[in-house]
Amino acid sequence: MEPKFKSQHEKLAPLPTIINEEEEEYEVKEVRKHRKWSRETQYLMHWKGYRDEYDQWIAEMGLPHVKEAIEDY
Repeated sequence: MEPKFKSQHEKLAPLPTIINEEEEEYEVKEVRKHRKWSRETQYLMHWKGYRDEYDQWIAEMGLPHVKEAIEDY
């Protein structure tokens, strides 16, 4: 069934950036929140080109390439 409104069309998300031959990395638009979880700090990441429902909690250790986004937060 065809969507009735322009806003109902699904926009495709961008592909991840390839940082080497083995790893994909998505670009962070912003860090939205942080929390302590089992002795570690996690950050709620909002990915560039994705809607809010794709935001993810990621442990600080798993974020080697987003130090600038964390500092901006």
